[in-house]
Amino acid sequence: MENKILGLHHITAIADKAKRNLDFYTKVLGLRLLKKTVNFDDPGTYHLYYGDEKGSAGTILTFFPYEGARRGLTGTGMVTEIGYSVPAGSFAFWLNRFAENNVPFHQPAERFGEKYLAFQDPDGLQFALITPGSNDSRLPWETEEVKADVATKGFHSATLSLRNSQATAAILTDIFDYKLVAQEGNRHRYATDAVQQAGIIDLVDAPDQIRGVGGAGTNHHIAFRVKDEETLMHFREKVARRGLNITQKIDRNYFYSLYFREPGGVLFEIATDNPGFGIDESWDKLGSSLLLPPQYEPRRADIEAVLPNLN
Repeated sequence: MENKILGLHHITAIADKAKRNLDFYTKVLGLRLLKKTVNFDDPGTYHLYYGDEKGSAGTILTFFPYEGARRGLTGTGMVTEIGYSVPAGSFAFWLNRFAENNVPFHQPAERFGEKYLAFQDPDGLQFALITPGSNDSRLPWETEEVKADVATKGFHSATLSLRNSQATAAILTDIFDYKLVAQEGNRHRYATDAVQQAGIIDLVDAPDQIRGVGGAGTNHHIAFRVKDEETLMHFREKVARRGLNITQKIDRNYFYSLYFREPGGVLFEIATDNPGFGIDESWDKLGSSLLLPPQYEPRRADIEAVLPNLN
C-alpha cells in the first residue's frame, strides 16, 4: 500500500478546569468521552479524549486540563480554529443551544462556499461548525439532547495562523502530499485526496498578528494520521531529510507518534491508526474508568488523590 498521510488524526488543546471541560464537550457539544487517562509527562493532570463511538481518526479531540491554568493567547504559530462537520440545516439547533448554554458565538457566515458558525469553548478555544460542500457519510455519536441529524461528525478542517505560510505550505505539499485547492484573501486552503473527510488544512497569513502564547484555550498540537508504524517511520525519514528535528517513535498506548515543529512554529504530530481505543476497555465502557500508562499504575492511589473530581 502506498505510504500516505490520511488527513487529521487528532488535535490536542489546553484547558483550565477538568470538570467544566468534560461537561462542555460531553453535554453541550455531545461528544463521547473516549478515554480518561493522564498526561504522560505530568501524571497529576488528566488527559481527556473525546470523539465518536470508537474514537475514529479524524474525530479525536483531546485536552490537558490544568486546574488554575492561565488563559493563553491565540496568535501566530498555532492552530487557531478547529472546524467540525455538521449536517446541513443544523445551525438553528446550535444557535439556540449556544444561547441557552451561554456559549460565545458569531452569526453564521460563509467561507469557500461553505456556511460556518464560529464559537468558543469555556476557555476561549476557537471552533467553527461547518456544513461541508460534499456529503459527509460518517456516523456521529448521538446523545439524548444532540441527535444524529444535528450532531458533529468529526473534523472538517483545522486553521493555522502564521507570520508567513510559505514554509509551512511546503511541508504540507512536499512531505504530506497536500495540494492548494482554493484561496480567499489571506486564507489558503490545502487538502489531501487520500481521504474523504478531515482532510483540509487552512493556512492564514497574519504577519501583523501577535505570536501565540500557550495556555488554557489554546491548541497544543495537531496530529496527522497514518495507517501503521511502517508508514510512520517512512514519514520520519522524509521529515528528517528535510532537516527538521523529529522525535523517535513514541508509544502513546492508543497510537504510536512522532513529533516535530514545522517552520511556522506549529507542533506537528504524526500518529498511527493502531492499536486504537479498544485495547483496554470494551467499546460500551469507553471513558468509564481512569486508565493509567503502565509506568504509573504502581502510583495509582497517589495520582487519584491529586486529580480533580469529575463526578
